[in-house]
This record gives sequence, C-alpha cells and structure tokens, in this order.
Amino acid sequence: MLQKRQTASLEPGAPSKAQITTLSRDYSPGYIVPLHFHHRDQLVYASRGVMTVRTTDGAWVVPTDRAVWIPATLPHTITMSGMVSMRTLYLRPRLAKALPRDCCVVNVSSLLKELILHACTFTGLKKTIKWQGHLIYVIINQLEAIQMIPLQLRNPSDPRALRIAEVLLADPSDRRPLTHICKAAGAGKRTVERLFQEDVGMTFGKWRQQLRLMQAMRLLAEGAKVTHAALESGYSTPSAFISMFRKALGTTPTLYFKSGHKRP
Repeated sequence: MLQKRQTASLEPGAPSKAQITTLSRDYSPGYIVPLHFHHRDQLVYASRGVMTVRTTDGAWVVPTDRAVWIPATLPHTITMSGMVSMRTLYLRPRLAKALPRDCCVVNVSSLLKELILHACTFTGLKKTIKWQGHLIYVIINQLEAIQMIPLQLRNPSDPRALRIAEVLLADPSDRRPLTHICKAAGAGKRTVERLFQEDVGMTFGKWRQQLRLMQAMRLLAEGAKVTHAALESGYSTPSAFISMFRKALGTTPTLYFKSGHKRP
C-alpha cells in the first residue's frame, strides 16, 4: 500500500506536440519506480514479466500481454516481479475519451499489441503527419474497445476495514477465518463485511480471493513453482489456485507463464 505521507513527483519528460509519446524500458526483478505522476494519460503494457501498479486507492497487477490504464495526474508506483519489458504510450489527456478516469487492467488484443510495439519504435506520433494520424486513429479505436479484467485490489477507506486489509496485505498466506481476524482488529464480522461491500464494491471473500490471486501471480513471475505460489498465497491446494487462475485469465498458470505463451 502506498504511504499517504509520500510526496509524488512529476515524472520528467520533454514537452511534445505529439498526441502520443512513447517509452520502452526493461527492468530487473524487484525494481520499483517511485511515486510519481504524469501530465498525460498512460497505457503501460507488459510484453514480458508482471508489474504491480499501486495508488492510494489500491493495487493493479499487470501480467504479460495485459496493460494498465493510468489517468493523467494520478500518483502511482510500479513494482517489477521478474524481468519486465515495459512499453508505454503517453496520450494527451482525453484523447481516449471512452476510457475511465481511474486505473484499470485491460486485455491487449493481438492487434493492439502490435500497434503498441510499432508505436514504441517512434518517440511520438502526430496527427499532422498523415500516416501517423491514421495510426493514432486505429490505436484509439482499439483502446476504446478494450475489455477490462479483474486484476485489481482496492483499499477500503474505513479505518476498521482497512485494519483487516492491512493484516492480509502483510501476509496473504494467512488463512484464518474473518471472525478471528476481526477480533484482532477490534471490529465485528458483519460490520467488516458491510464495509468491504460499501467501500470496494465487493464482498470480503471476493477481495481476499483477489489478494491471493495477485500475490500468486507475482510469485510465479519471480520463478516460484505453482505449488509454492499457491500455498504461499493462502490457497488450501494448488488445484484451487489453478481453478481461480483459469477463471480469471482463461488458461492455467503453467501455460500462461511458459516462455512464448500466447493467449487464445
């Protein structure tokens, strides 16, 4: 979780008249891009590895061949799990008007993937250059048609629910029932369940499932075996984790993280 007392810095970048500017960078495991923000909307694509984007509101896990949408001026950090190849598009604010004004993880189609990689061979794209204008149009068209996927974990705002969240964020493998955790946090079970539904828009059980899935994905990206990742993330059995992974990403963990994996 982000510390609210941190001060976000403006990520430096040369001013540009381009509608889209780009950044291509590779990162080593464990590298953290410190708290910062941009004056442009940002699409961060993982062509390799797993990234975790964090804001004061929560966390978003970005596995290979997915991307995270980060609106302009939103302070965030990015943590790398495994070797990460990051390809980023910076869009003038509201260029993609249909996208939300909050972070979200999105599927990247085969076409959008190639568009991102091609765009990143240039420092920027301008509408005033005819062929670049066509490319910008297709990128925006693809962005506005993207499908969001449930790889986010919002932090509850109520102090009582936040205490529960912090216990589990510190140790996702904690399998104690909510009743026991509530006693340690000084809150009632029914109250906590209501607060999670009101604060983060999902039940406590669903929130905990998301935490476990996201933690397991980070461990797998760092080279952990499926069994180790499952148990260290709080799953009772590896098969329970595999089932949840398949439901979220449409394939098994082994196939997903296999070198050269392509989504169906």
